[in-house]
Amino acid sequence: MTGGGSSNTRQSHDARVAQHGLKGNSSDMSLLHLARRMANVTGIDVSRLPDSHPGYRRVQLLSHHRVTHVWDVGANDGGYARESRRFGYRGRIVSFEPLHDLYQLLKKQAGHDPLWTALPYALGAERSEATINVAGNSGASSSFLPMLDRHRIAAPSATYVGSQTVQVHRLDEVWKEFASPEDQMFLKVDVQGFEGQVLAGADRILGMCVGLQLELSFVPLYEGAMSYLDAFKLAASRGFTVMSLEPGFTDRRTGQMLQADAVFFKT
Repeated sequence: MTGGGSSNTRQSHDARVAQHGLKGNSSDMSLLHLARRMANVTGIDVSRLPDSHPGYRRVQLLSHHRVTHVWDVGANDGGYARESRRFGYRGRIVSFEPLHDLYQLLKKQAGHDPLWTALPYALGAERSEATINVAGNSGASSSFLPMLDRHRIAAPSATYVGSQTVQVHRLDEVWKEFASPEDQMFLKVDVQGFEGQVLAGADRILGMCVGLQLELSFVPLYEGAMSYLDAFKLAASRGFTVMSLEPGFTDRRTGQMLQADAVFFKT
């Protein structure tokens, strides 16, 4: 995710108690609050139950739809793949990350997993060499597109600090090296406004995918980026239905959510 990073939805304590049948008197609840506060001081997060985590719900969907192959486009340092493994996804992952330093981190992570492949290039509508803007927030908001003031104001650390020349490929031209038409494929695209170009270069494989994950911007953040309405229309036109929404980049000054991820599957 971009800007200030992803923010995961948290259930209230009372809702968790009701949902999981945790009953007790006020003294019990006071002890529970005290234990949680002490754990938080030590850095242990006991406030989130696994089934309320977006990654857990996403992997549930991958399992339900028998996904065997995940295309991780815009992999950064591999956090998405690591999270998928953490919550139980055991199929193949192919991650794409064009920024040199991030790719080195990604490659190191993938090297410990025989079903995880890391590739050092971007995906787009045409095979080419292009200049990508490098963001100051550890590369998380890097994009081929100009960043708008709305993004910079909400997350000053995301301001561009440099650029790199990278290789761009079309997914339709490279997928056969890593998958077959029989695979149950899921395409995740998190590329800071460049989603439309990635999908334009993945028209054929999109028809074979059972699932799709797109980062949506609710306000313009990058010049020329696909709007969230266009993303929904495109997904619907290819037979996908929204199954989950994952909270993302939020303007901490106002509380307004600027981005979220939508997870789609064919039904």
